[in-house]
Amino acid sequence: MKIVRIIARLNVGGPARHVVWLTKALQSEEFESVLLTGTVPDGEEDMSYFAADHGVEPVFIPEMSRELSAKDVVSLWKVFRHIRREKPDIIHTHTAKAGTIGRVAGFLYRWLAWRRVKLVHTYHGHVFHSYYGKRKTALFLFIERTLARLTDRIIAISDQQRAEINEKFGVGRAAQFRVIPLGIDLSPFDAADAKKHLLRAELGAADDELLVGFVGRLTEIKNIPLVLRAAKIYRDEKDAAAPKLRFVIIGDGHLRAELERETDAFGVRDAVVFLGNRADADVFYAGLDIIVLTSLNEGTPLSLIEAMANGRACVSTMVGGVVDLLGEVCEEKENFRICARGIGVASGDERGLRDALLCLAGDEALRKSLGENGREFVRGHYGKERLTEDIINLYRNLNQN
Repeated sequence: MKIVRIIARLNVGGPARHVVWLTKALQSEEFESVLLTGTVPDGEEDMSYFAADHGVEPVFIPEMSRELSAKDVVSLWKVFRHIRREKPDIIHTHTAKAGTIGRVAGFLYRWLAWRRVKLVHTYHGHVFHSYYGKRKTALFLFIERTLARLTDRIIAISDQQRAEINEKFGVGRAAQFRVIPLGIDLSPFDAADAKKHLLRAELGAADDELLVGFVGRLTEIKNIPLVLRAAKIYRDEKDAAAPKLRFVIIGDGHLRAELERETDAFGVRDAVVFLGNRADADVFYAGLDIIVLTSLNEGTPLSLIEAMANGRACVSTMVGGVVDLLGEVCEEKENFRICARGIGVASGDERGLRDALLCLAGDEALRKSLGENGREFVRGHYGKERLTEDIINLYRNLNQN
């Protein structure tokens, strides 16, 4: 069974790792996989090295990238030519741009070449709110609803995301959807506790200081100013008994210079450090005490999965697949919720975020409990072996129909 997998770009984040792992895993007597990808734009880090490290050689379509442009016509033609050359049984697209170009090219291949090919699309996130204005969002919704009619299977990576895409925004039919959670390589995090001292030593953290980490791209959808505002409120209003927090921003992006200026404007430069992109996830997660995520919109955030794999307590805005990761609500507080595997706050609520951090910072037993619950959950549900098996079963069932 030949698979052509398509993603718009291999930039830093979960989707790039996802497609590389699947492309590598589905090379066997039963499967042959080809990965098509486009250009990583300026301001984003290219993860092509990750593909090379795993022995995956993508076919690059230089004209294909994230934003809409006249080059999309060229991208469509080149993707169609590759599909015609490869003669796949399944075309599997990932993320919005690749989903559009890949599925249109697949439809043309069906029609012009009279070839039986199945079309699969995975939503790693969606752009139906918090990304663009009303007109552009309406256009994207129209495109996705139209493309869903061409698609044999639509994969959501969480139950919450499936409900949003299908039920709330009216994309596709319920029968088309399958929920297949992300899967990651958990082995680098096996010795997390033994590496805890490394980041603390690098930052010169005091014994009574807790490290709160944000991990991700420095882009608008992540709403990192909320972290900075919460840091200011925490510092300005904490009492003498509250633990000292240092906020560690790990990641890079086009907003970095602006965020550093905001850090100075808020007067929290002494409490915030920007570390840029790091390749040593096993080290920095181990050294952090709390992971914070402030996104306006998410699929299933890799940073929370990796944090939980390391047994770290998490605080996050309750958006998209975060709801499924944090689990059932155990206790309702005034402006945050203590869930089974982390604490949830409303999107944009700086006071709620500050109070959640204060709660976690002052309760070591709660941090430990949430961390252990998260580790057990992720180890049981988010291994890349489970992801591969789920995708294989999907392909086999599709091929039989």
